[in-house]
Amino acid sequence: MQLYEIRDWLKGFAGADHYYIGKLDRKQPKSIGVYSRQVNSPPRMALGGLDNTSYDSKAVSLLVHWNENARETDEAAAALYNALRRMTTTTIADTRVYYVRLDTTEAVDVGTDDDGIYERVIWLTLFYERSK
Repeated sequence: MQLYEIRDWLKGFAGADHYYIGKLDRKQPKSIGVYSRQVNSPPRMALGGLDNTSYDSKAVSLLVHWNENARETDEAAAALYNALRRMTTTTIADTRVYYVRLDTTEAVDVGTDDDGIYERVIWLTLFYERSK
């Protein structure tokens, strides 16, 4: 599962005007960025190797880069968090996602960027069907 696939999946329900992966030099208001997140755990592999491994995981960080209004940013980030929390089944790029684990208890306030745009971060881990 690639970051651009997660970005495209978010476009279906996240409510932003702009979506991106990696660094964007001039972030637009009402944007959501998708970043890889390093985790300190070994890769998951079943006994018998990859042929017997049915799922994998992808840890990501979502940056909600909204506007100069703290309340509107908080509401947009909470709406995304709650949409992820209520998710019961989904696919990303034709890959079945078994579980969306939210790794923060809420969208975390990280202050403003240099232009005064408020931002929130959501960490999550996607557990998905591994292609053979």
